[in-house]
Amino acid sequence: MLGSNSTTVLTGRKTVVFSIALLLCLGFVTTTLVSYQVSKRAIRDSIVTQELPLTSDTIYSEILKDLVRPVFVSSMMAHDTFLRDWTLRGEHDPSEIKRYLTEVMSKYTAFTSFYVSEKTRAYYHPSGILKKISPLEPRDSWYFRVRQMKDPYEINVDQDMANRDVLTIFVNYKVEDYNGQYLGAVGVGLTVDAVRTAIRDYQQRFGRDIFFVDHQGRIVLQSMRPGQQETNIHFIEGLRKMAPEILSNKNGSYQYENEGSVHLLNVRYIPELKWFLFVQKTEDEAMLGIRQTLYINLAVCLVITLVVLALTGATLGRYQNRVEELATTDKLTGLANRQAFDLLIHQAMNDAKRNQTPLAVLMADIDHFKEVNDRFGHLVGDEVLKGVATALKNGLRESDSVSRWGGEEFLVILKACGSEQARHLAEKLRLAVSSAPLWAELKVGAVSISLGVAELLPGDDMDALLGRADNALYEAKASGRNCVYSSAALLTLVPGSHDGDGPHDGDTDSHNSEDSGGNAPVA
Repeated sequence: MLGSNSTTVLTGRKTVVFSIALLLCLGFVTTTLVSYQVSKRAIRDSIVTQELPLTSDTIYSEILKDLVRPVFVSSMMAHDTFLRDWTLRGEHDPSEIKRYLTEVMSKYTAFTSFYVSEKTRAYYHPSGILKKISPLEPRDSWYFRVRQMKDPYEINVDQDMANRDVLTIFVNYKVEDYNGQYLGAVGVGLTVDAVRTAIRDYQQRFGRDIFFVDHQGRIVLQSMRPGQQETNIHFIEGLRKMAPEILSNKNGSYQYENEGSVHLLNVRYIPELKWFLFVQKTEDEAMLGIRQTLYINLAVCLVITLVVLALTGATLGRYQNRVEELATTDKLTGLANRQAFDLLIHQAMNDAKRNQTPLAVLMADIDHFKEVNDRFGHLVGDEVLKGVATALKNGLRESDSVSRWGGEEFLVILKACGSEQARHLAEKLRLAVSSAPLWAELKVGAVSISLGVAELLPGDDMDALLGRADNALYEAKASGRNCVYSSAALLTLVPGSHDGDGPHDGDTDSHNSEDSGGNAPVA
């Protein structure tokens, strides 16, 4: 019965702790995930509307120094009066144009500089005349394309014949006379590796992927990152669908998925280069910080939940122990109360029957207790009850237990104890009570108890066992009090003081009476 109640209470406590854990986890996880989603949306919006456009502006200003500068240099050369006058005079002194190209390359730190005359088809270089341009030579097709184009210049990536065919970015600018007649093409060049280095520098500084795209969608320049060697945006998964829109709108912010990652993209058209600047960042990189914050928050939530659960479990345990103590302990004496005795006697009887060991019960009653209350008051009566309880508890073995049955009555359970041994223990307890020094301190005179002893017999239930103990106590009271009587009819009248009272001395405190004053038991 006691085990069943404990199991029920333990199950209830586990249910409460589990419910609190569930509520805490749901609350923390929901709050954390909602905050994460809000932060994620805010960061994405910030990247798309502010961060990437600002990066594009910054890179554009850098490009004005690194890439657009050759366009300005080529424009200056195309409109230089010396170049036009020298051409119109018949190109008689090649050393003059050679010196001019050398100074341009040196002053503006260009990788190369050149001039091709329409009249002579000579390809002038700082080192001299390299060759004659021919429409039959595939490598000379750029010149005839420049001659036919409407725009004043183009930017072309090609091999530089004068420098061991190093891949070079050429700015090819048309040269016209003062009447607008075509005279030739002039320009400067930068090595692709130098420009890639600049782009890689942008990429490292700004933490973005950067590449340039022409009007056909070809990726003309990009850093040499692994996995980023695409040649055309029409070939990039996720980007190909929006490529026509990007090339027609020229500027804007976009988002696409590629290989399981979300890419945030900002596009800006650079008219000086006639290229599109693509600046993009993967969402995973952008969210790395808040994702780490998410993990930290979840870990903190877990720790807080465990701490709260530990505190809750400890509090519930203490509260449960306190409630059980209040429910099973007599408040005045500190002994087990009648409710607890019911549990203890059932458990003891079951153990005795299962292990086939003897079991005895003592029923004790304070003699003349009503007179103590009437003469000295209920406060002194309470002290007498507590003193008797202490004497009984101190005189028992560890395996025994004592309970307050009600009023001035006490019940003692003696495990593994037969009738004769129980009678001797009862006699020991009687003597311990009568000789307690507390009575002299309280000045109440002699205090004694009468005890009835009963041993568990085959077929007994609790009522039968207690009934025999009650009858034995009655006989002890009737036999003069301050004595022990056994239900086995082994009556032992203890030598000593019986307060001079006979078995019918008119004492009114029967063994089953309960005082209605301060001595009432607390269940």
